[in-house]
Amino acid sequence: MVIEYRSADGDFERLPALVAELVALKVDVIVARATQAALAAKKAAGATPIVMVGVEDPVSLGLVASLGRPGGNVTGTATNAVDVVGKQFELLREMLPALSRVSAVWNPANPVFQKRQVAETRAVASKLGVQLHLAEARAPEELERAFAAMAAQRPHAVLILGDPLFGAHLRRIAELASKHRLPAVYGAKEFAEAGGLAAYGPSYAESYQLAATYVDRIRKGAKPADLPVEQNTKFDLVINARAAKLLALRIPQSALLRATEIVE
Repeated sequence: MVIEYRSADGDFERLPALVAELVALKVDVIVARATQAALAAKKAAGATPIVMVGVEDPVSLGLVASLGRPGGNVTGTATNAVDVVGKQFELLREMLPALSRVSAVWNPANPVFQKRQVAETRAVASKLGVQLHLAEARAPEELERAFAAMAAQRPHAVLILGDPLFGAHLRRIAELASKHRLPAVYGAKEFAEAGGLAAYGPSYAESYQLAATYVDRIRKGAKPADLPVEQNTKFDLVINARAAKLLALRIPQSALLRATEIVE
């Protein structure tokens, strides 16, 4: 099996051209990671089978007719990454009982998924009585400014909302959080493994493993229209004990016991 890999590095405007490249190569299947990539693939890939990975609510986005009967050339895995925002706030409050001010960084250039996340973040913050400040970063060069803006608000903690741009620069983001001494919670375990304080979110390893089974079945003759979309059942809670020590933050035993991974 030959894998042709393409990455937009968080620049969504590049996605249509990248999909066109893959279609021109006459690939058997396109695997599309994240919402914007899946939407770009569906729009430009014609009849080429598409396996989406980690897409939030693909039915409302028009990617599939239903989870049980996708009905077109798209199937794959769905995630409820938006719903984990409440759990992330709970984790922050568990580590910081006096939590009352939170800053969050988001990417306005991701008009679909990010807006859903921001709406959920605002709703959870309001419910918990937490003051929320939002900072924007549309490109890598805006990250430093976003963190400076968040630090200026003197928040008790920050949330890094899930986005391919942030994932492409996860080590830089973890370094900026450390530089400004901001306890940060992320949506993917790789951030905590790269030096971030903690991460809680769907297991994307599980999503990719499931995606591989879809690719295998499609190559053996199955039609995407007949392959039900599967939702994440596993979630990662990763705590970086070293980062906590640098922040002089004590992680409660309750959080440590729930962790799927602890970075020493």
